[in-house]
Amino acid sequence: MKKIKGIRHERNVFLIVLVASLGYFVDIYDLVVFSIVRVQSFQSLGVPLEKMRVGGEYVLNMQMGGLLIGGMIWGIIGDKYGRLKVLFGSILLYSIANISNAFVYDLHSYAIIRFVAGIGLAGELGAGVTLVNESMHKNKRGYGTMLIASIGVLGALAAFYVAEYFEWRKAYIVGGIMGFLLLFLRLGIFESSMYIHSEKQNVPKGKLSMLFTKKERFLRYFYCLLIGLPIWFIVGIFVTLAPEFGTALNAPETLSAGKGILYCYLGISIGDIFAGLIAQISKSRRLAVMIFIIGIVVSSSIYLNSIGITPAKFHSLAFFMGLSVGYWATFVTIASEQFGTNLRSTVTTTAPNFVRGALIPSTLLFEIIITKSDIITAGFFMIIGLSIIALFALSRLKESFNVDLNYLEQD
Repeated sequence: MKKIKGIRHERNVFLIVLVASLGYFVDIYDLVVFSIVRVQSFQSLGVPLEKMRVGGEYVLNMQMGGLLIGGMIWGIIGDKYGRLKVLFGSILLYSIANISNAFVYDLHSYAIIRFVAGIGLAGELGAGVTLVNESMHKNKRGYGTMLIASIGVLGALAAFYVAEYFEWRKAYIVGGIMGFLLLFLRLGIFESSMYIHSEKQNVPKGKLSMLFTKKERFLRYFYCLLIGLPIWFIVGIFVTLAPEFGTALNAPETLSAGKGILYCYLGISIGDIFAGLIAQISKSRRLAVMIFIIGIVVSSSIYLNSIGITPAKFHSLAFFMGLSVGYWATFVTIASEQFGTNLRSTVTTTAPNFVRGALIPSTLLFEIIITKSDIITAGFFMIIGLSIIALFALSRLKESFNVDLNYLEQD
């Protein structure tokens, strides 16, 4: 009987990792498809050339705002009603939103639907990582989240090739269809046993205010957020605004944001594998993250100093920068491991989305600095500042490798 239960458990863990990985694949596809089709779609909608950058930041910030709000909604649902509810609900919402994106005809409706899509996209990664961390042995869960991220980020490659061969509206439809297909795969997985056990306990579940009622718990959460700040600045600004950075660096040809996304996410996929392996071998997630943050400073500095940058050099640097931000899965795992079962989904879902949402104030500050100097100086200031903040926050967090997750947070 124990052997049968063990086989069933292993089968469920395998399905959870598979479904979470493919779900994140579609999530990343839908998350980056705007960055890839921005210029093509704006031209189709009649957006003037001089408004391309500001318009792009507007739509991207709306999407990030949706992620910010969605992170809170899905995180609370995950702790109150179960992780599986989030996996089903989030993908349904963003699939509908992405298909709707194929039928916009002005910038504002474009931005509003990206906001709705952002709300849907916010639940996928957090719910998947929470389920994996609660279902796998504590010595091996790092491998599970490593697989989720390394397979998931390949969705960016799929987005690039779909956008390369299809008109931008069809690229959004493809993303929506993939989401609906994923719903069928999710029918075969079961809820986390840790969550089922926590349901029987008389403690608050998914109570967001608990993150702010105790100073130690708030700082624990705040530091988790800060270590991820540089990641989305690289993707959302340095790569997405490649044409503008290329102009400032006197590039002989216009740099392609789409190809930048392709190489960047290829780097992230490989980086997630290395970050996971470094953490498993050293038994320290903090060490892995520190190494990668240093890599961010190095790769970004080379990029911002590349006067006369060619497309080929940009592609290699996009890959290098992607590799350096490949601690994304490790960052989410650290956040998940810092909190008890009754708050774990809330934290694991809100943390990556608050980090994505932090691109909004980062972009605003970036724009203010540009008005006082130029885009290259602003880039240097932001990435060095964000990296220093991330390293400080990392130094304040306790090592979470091998921590037993079967405990509850008290109000």
